[in-house]
Amino acid sequence: MTAHTPMNDIAPTVFLIDDDQAVRDAVGLLLGATGLNVESFASAADFLKSDGFRRPGCLLLDVRMPGMSGLDLQKQLQDQGHRLPIIFMTGHGDVPMATRAMKAGAFDFIEKPFQGQTLLARVREALERDARELRRQAQRNEAAARLARLSPREREVLERVAAGQYNKVIAAELGISLSTVEIHRKRVMEKLEADSLSDLIRTLALLDETGS
Repeated sequence: MTAHTPMNDIAPTVFLIDDDQAVRDAVGLLLGATGLNVESFASAADFLKSDGFRRPGCLLLDVRMPGMSGLDLQKQLQDQGHRLPIIFMTGHGDVPMATRAMKAGAFDFIEKPFQGQTLLARVREALERDARELRRQAQRNEAAARLARLSPREREVLERVAAGQYNKVIAAELGISLSTVEIHRKRVMEKLEADSLSDLIRTLALLDETGS
């Protein structure tokens, strides 16, 4: 992966983390046989040494492992702002542990032994969710880049247009002429690549997701 490769152009990977070699082999074989890219790790620490958490895909993670547990890895990734969907696997599942994992944002929680087709279905759903989020993030980044093109005055006009104010009201509030408001409004539409007011509102809604 180069620094300039768009994330959406990178094939997704299932990152499999389990201290049991037999589980890594069996699950890796199952997923690999369906054409999925799989990378296996014997510990959470080994995974953190890789660049996996920066790449598209999902995490298939054992809960109880020597050293850093799966739940601890989940928390560390979240604290660092990484958003890979996580499917937990455990042979020691209990309700409190499952509740903790799900409340912390896990995609799913599967007890061993599990049906291969069930696991495969959940992995594919997790990969689809990650792909949707990557597309959404790309749209947010694009919207933010467009917004950055606006001058301070154009931003003031944009805020008032988005609030539903008429041009003459905007002109009065900003102390500028009606024709100047119309010029600014036209430039705002051009810079944000919006063909209509609804396009403009959709762009702003994307920016609201990031707090821009």
